[in-house]
This record gives sequence, structure tokens and C-alpha cells, in this order.
Amino acid sequence: MNIWHPYTHSTLDPAPIPIVRAEGIYLYTADGRRLIDAISSWWVTLHGHAHPRIAAAIAEQAQRLEQVIYAGFTHEKAEELAAGLAEVIPASLSHLFFSDDGSTAVEVALKMAVQFWRNRGEDRKARLIALEHAYHGDTVGAMSVGDDSDFTAAFGHLLFPVDRVHSATCFRCPVGKTRATCSVECADSLEALLDRRAGETAAVIVEPLLQGAGGMIVHPLEFLRKIRDLTRRYDVLLIADEVLTGFGRCGRMFACDVAEIEPDLMCLSKGLTGGFLPLGATLCTARVHEAFCRPDRRHTFFHGHSYTANPIACAAALANLKIFREEPVFDRIAAIAQTHQERLPHFATHPAVFDVRTIGTIAAIELKADDAGYLSSLRPHLYDFFISKGVLLRPLGNVVYVLPPYAIRLEELGYVYDVIEEALAAVDQRVFA
Repeated sequence: MNIWHPYTHSTLDPAPIPIVRAEGIYLYTADGRRLIDAISSWWVTLHGHAHPRIAAAIAEQAQRLEQVIYAGFTHEKAEELAAGLAEVIPASLSHLFFSDDGSTAVEVALKMAVQFWRNRGEDRKARLIALEHAYHGDTVGAMSVGDDSDFTAAFGHLLFPVDRVHSATCFRCPVGKTRATCSVECADSLEALLDRRAGETAAVIVEPLLQGAGGMIVHPLEFLRKIRDLTRRYDVLLIADEVLTGFGRCGRMFACDVAEIEPDLMCLSKGLTGGFLPLGATLCTARVHEAFCRPDRRHTFFHGHSYTANPIACAAALANLKIFREEPVFDRIAAIAQTHQERLPHFATHPAVFDVRTIGTIAAIELKADDAGYLSSLRPHLYDFFISKGVLLRPLGNVVYVLPPYAIRLEELGYVYDVIEEALAAVDQRVFA
């Protein structure tokens, strides 16, 4: 049986690299190489690979209870995880719905938002608003609220219509302003749309402060704050997709914490288990939850997956939260952020660079390219170059980003930047070897 890997083309892409083990920030290949995992294995690994505390929690739980139906049943680890999350999430998010991964956490939020209004007798409020350059996952609902792109082009006929408003792409401002003098006028398109359609709109969904797959686009805090103000003013729910940005990636536990806002619904996954196992969670306010607690069973939220609140995944997530409590995780995060801030200005003036941006533990360098975008011809050359130097960096087309596990040491992160600098010299000469 041939395995079909994500984002590969059978005739153009090289064979997958066999990985035999991992530890800390390193991946070890079958042919004896060692690679720095500078992208946290698709943004999931927080504290390093094979972290012994999470591995031990998984092993212990697997011997006690590996899986149980979560409809009409519960278990200790799910209850403990809900209590643990309550200590770190925004205070108004008092209810939690478990699912499988990031896409399903988003699907849950979208369905919950639409049914919330339906249960209240406001069926007209069923439309959704999303940002330009958005990416929320690969299931049909998540693709619908994601922007049109190469990811969704083949499935347009399956997607439901979504209203789209400006993103805060300060490096390529949609309203022709500069960040130094603007008043986040990019959010005016949302205000104008809500002024016309608030009575038909269920929710606005955003990736708070950082749009990931859209190109590691960093938003000003004022942009997210203005969206929160507008959704409150027009009585529309705000969904914060924190699948990427959660668990310290932006410098605090959640991106919403950085901007000091509280959404109506929040989606979590990726780092929730420290990167060990898939698990999703959608959190909501008491106001949202109350609309589903009615005598009429048709108000029930009819959504559930077989592996909802899997006990082993919940045990991993609990161990992850314990690491945050007992280890200096935010000191490590601050050190990574400081390195980004020190190294990026050098790249900003490079002739091959269009823009640099950073937030928390994430840094992005956007290269100049005639074919800018995910399918840029630069990408495969850059990827191969980085691998040849012992670093896993997986550019988003012409955007090179660094998103390491928190366990990375400063000298290791420095080496990653040195390799990027070598790559830029090769880009400038259009030579990769």
C-alpha cells in the first residue's frame, strides 16, 4: 500500500524523510542525520519531543483507561483537564466542549455560534464573517471560513458563503496607510459590513494577532481590540481560533491575553497536549451555553466524535499544563522572543527581503518573489537547502518562518538564523547548493 502524504505531489516532491526517533528539539533520521525541528513539527510541539513528563503520563493512563464513550459518561482526566484549563483561560469562558483537533474545534465553534441564535429564535443571524488571508483548517466548514487559496480551489462548490473583511496586513496595507500613522482603518470594512448585516450575522471568526498559514501575518493589538468592540456593539459573537496562537506562542498563554480581550468562543488544539496527541477543545461563555439548556431537546448541540475527550490525550494535556505551572516556560518563551527581536532587524535590510515580522516565539521573513504565495518556486529550493544544513524549516511559499519548541537553546536558535542568512545569500545569487 502506498502512503499519500499531505501537501505532496507524486512526481514533483522528494521521498519523505524517515524519522526513527526524536528528543528535545531534534529529529533523528534513519540514515543517521540530526535535524533541528525549528517549526515544532507543524506548530504542535511545545516543550520538546519525547518530554519525559508527558510520556510518563501517557504510559500511566494507557494502563488504566484508554478510551470511553463521552456521551453520558465522563472520566477523571477530562474533569481534571477542564479544571486545569479554567485556571488559564479568560475568565468568561466557563464552558468547554472537547473534540479531536484544530479543524474540528473550529467546526464546533461555527455550528455552536449559528445554533446559538437559532435556539434564541433569531434564525436570520446565520451568516459568518472571516478575514482575508484566513486559514482555519481543512474540513469543509473550516475551509469555508478560510480565504480562497490553493488549499481550497478544488472544493469551491462544497463551501458555504462567508462574508470577508480586511486583515491587518500592515506590510501591504489594504487601505493604503502606514502603521506609524494609522488608526487601524483596516477594521472599518468590518464596521461597514456589520452596520449593514449585523441582523443576519452569527459570528466573526479570527486568528487573534497572528494569521498562520496565510503567511505568518502579525496584527496590531488595536486591530483585535477593535474587532472585539465592534462585535459587542452589534451583538455578534466573536470566535478566537487559538489553535496556533494558544499556549504561549504569542508571549502569553493566549493571544487574547496579549490584547486583553475575551472572546465569546475560543478554539484550542495543537499545543494543548504539548504536541503529543490530537485533542481539540472549544470554549464558550455561559451566555452561549445557556441557549442550549432548554427543555426542548431540539435545542441540544448534536455534535460528538468517537474520540471526544480521549483519556490518554487528556492525560497528556494535564501533564502539559503541569509543565507550565512547575517549569520556567515563560522565561524560555521570553528568551526566544528576545532572540527574534535581536536577529530580525539585520534581515529587514537584506536586498532579498520584503518584510520581517515577529510576535512572541514566532518570527517570519518574507522574501521578494515574482511568484509570491504558497506555490512560489522559491519554496522547494529553500526547503532542500535548510534540510541540507540540518534544520527543518518549511517555508510558506516565499515566507520563511521560525517557530521552535520552547526547549531550544539560544545557541541552537542562533544556528537556525545563521542557516537562514546563508539561504538568503543563495537567494540573492539565485543559487542553492
